[in-house]
Amino acid sequence: MVTLGGQAVKLYLIQHAEAFGEEIDPERALTPAGRRATEVMGKWVARLAPDVPVVWHSGKLRALQTAEGLMPHLAPTGCVEEHAGLKPKDDVALIVEEIHRRAADVAIVGHLPHLSRLASYLLTGNEEPSIVAFQMAGIACLEQRGANPWTLSWMVTPDLVGSVRPIPRMRHDG
Repeated sequence: MVTLGGQAVKLYLIQHAEAFGEEIDPERALTPAGRRATEVMGKWVARLAPDVPVVWHSGKLRALQTAEGLMPHLAPTGCVEEHAGLKPKDDVALIVEEIHRRAADVAIVGHLPHLSRLASYLLTGNEEPSIVAFQMAGIACLEQRGANPWTLSWMVTPDLVGSVRPIPRMRHDG
């Protein structure tokens, strides 16, 4: 992995937001709550994540809709792309190889158990046990500097964001 001008390469791992069950919607589109969570998470994470060049998704509708909902906040000048190797039961080795070839930040919107196995592999070298507890619409930021190991920089979930109140700005009267 190559650093970007001495900065860490960042990987944003995002579990898709809440979707309808197959019995209600065979395509599994996002529920209204899932769309709201995506919007809330996008606005919140925009403060932490500079413009990400690309958001990859699995091709499943719920992942695409989550990626599109995050796009204006996470990657306003980037693009959303369907990418192979991101389905729930895909082998993580396929995407790990691609991540290591890149020299740029990337966001991945995917599914369990794949995201959990991917995070565990990057952080420990083993897919099991699961060490990152993803939630729907939750975002984990991993980073790597040069040849150093990946580290978990931060993680945020809709439950956490929903419980955080904005800090009021201090007034400075001259």
